[in-house]
Amino acid sequence: HYGYVVVNTFPHDANAFTEGLVYDGGFLYESTGLLGNSTLRRVDLSTGTVLKEIVLPEQYFGEGIAVVNGTIVQLTWQSHVGFVYDRNSFALLRNFNYPTEGWGLTYNGKNLIMSDGSDTLFFIDPLNFQRIGQIHVHDGNSSIFDINELEFVNGEVYANIWHQQKIIVINPETGAVRAWIDLNGLRSSTASSGEDVLNGIAFDKESGRIFVTGKDW
Repeated sequence: HYGYVVVNTFPHDANAFTEGLVYDGGFLYESTGLLGNSTLRRVDLSTGTVLKEIVLPEQYFGEGIAVVNGTIVQLTWQSHVGFVYDRNSFALLRNFNYPTEGWGLTYNGKNLIMSDGSDTLFFIDPLNFQRIGQIHVHDGNSSIFDINELEFVNGEVYANIWHQQKIIVINPETGAVRAWIDLNGLRSSTASSGEDVLNGIAFDKESGRIFVTGKDW
């Protein structure tokens, strides 16, 4: 069980309903949700300025994202459709389908790892987007449900749990939870108790920094 130390705080669009977060090449890439208001964004870390943005068609609720080589892969919530964009231009390259809801997404250097709000993580081939494996996430004998946004950090999967101010650290081979990170108190006590929950983890591989945010933070 871990606590936390805040090293720095950066501006963030308080209207960004954060569903996916990645740090790559000196920028944050962010997927925001809500029907009619879902986006894919490139964000300047130091200022919070949105440098590039596309708005998804209004029938799609944006969810997790992952950077895979020169592309960005984005899930949607209940449409069973994912999108692949050029990382630089945000041009849509293709779409793909999956049978469950789409929640969180990350990339381990070989395969995509996806959550759907259940207690299962799915491994997906980034070339044909077919499922190639899955693991059941558990802490001892207890299953962990509502697994949301994901990040691959030094060989482990970090995951938000919907409506909890905690991050779990998952062994990607066994699904066992190795650690809990308690982030209670991270946001001001004036925050509402609605859906503006902790969600969004990004890892800077070069410096070892871990960024976290939440929906409408």
